[in-house]
Amino acid sequence: MQEKTKLNSVTSASSQSPILETTRYFIRAFEKSDLTAFAQYRADENVARYQSWTNYTYQDALRLFNQMDYSTFGRIGHWYQLAIEKKSSHEVIGDLAVHFIDQEKMEVGFTISADNQRKGVGFEALSALLDFLFLTLNKQKIVAFVDMKNEASYKLLEKAGFKRAANLKADTSPQAGWGDEYFYMKLRSMHINPPA
Repeated sequence: MQEKTKLNSVTSASSQSPILETTRYFIRAFEKSDLTAFAQYRADENVARYQSWTNYTYQDALRLFNQMDYSTFGRIGHWYQLAIEKKSSHEVIGDLAVHFIDQEKMEVGFTISADNQRKGVGFEALSALLDFLFLTLNKQKIVAFVDMKNEASYKLLEKAGFKRAANLKADTSPQAGWGDEYFYMKLRSMHINPPA
């Protein structure tokens, strides 16, 4: 059963990005004070195994943070990282990546700290993000790419209602140089009226 999400219409003082609230988490713009935790979980080789980075440092986190301008949230062609903050402890335990491809299409990704994997964090956070993108921003199609060896991530996408649309060999993948990938998609109609 899908976790209920609550979308909070409040916008943080420093950004135009949403603050989404679920039962256990806030999904929000990163703040500079989050970067130590962000860099720590991304530096974990078990977390980075299927990602585009290796040896992630605080300087990498700071560079990414400085490149994002949350006041332009929603600008076509731009990526934004959203922190997943645990409500009970206020610690950042993961993040969601959001790419505004065009007026109707988005790409999403997710990273969860090793200590918080397999606890429903990704599903709860991704579900809230999908509600926001489809029901508030009225996006029509959301896509995701996942390494074929990353079973936990592609099962999460399938649980969230994504359908596998293609198998991309490494030499034809948009992320050339990575392993073979699955291409997933979810349409707004699938989100509003999920198949039985």
